[in-house]
Amino acid sequence: AGEWGRAATNDLVRSKIKIKSLNFMRGRTFLNKFVIIDEAQNLTPKQMKTLITRAGPGTKIVCLGNLAQIDTPYLTEGSSGLTYAVDRFKGWPHSGHIMLARGERSRLADFASEVL
Repeated sequence: AGEWGRAATNDLVRSKIKIKSLNFMRGRTFLNKFVIIDEAQNLTPKQMKTLITRAGPGTKIVCLGNLAQIDTPYLTEGSSGLTYAVDRFKGWPHSGHIMLARGERSRLADFASEVL
């Protein structure tokens, strides 16, 4: 895991990093937090709204996802909550959108993504 992996594991153990289920987000407000929404391509627009609207003052939200990896049967690239959020926040000066030019896992993962 390397030095970064050990540091992240230690932070997780010391409760500096918290992992929360989508099921427990309603009614919460995140104050001065850095929130990472991983696998956001598998969220519906309503689920994405539920999460992003939890942000209180000082909170930053980062959504991670790959539309090519949607594995929720009722979602498509066009109906994904990730696409919805990117489209709705486009042009708002306090948001940004980054698309990686290539995969970061391996050549094998890149090839599998193309052919499977």
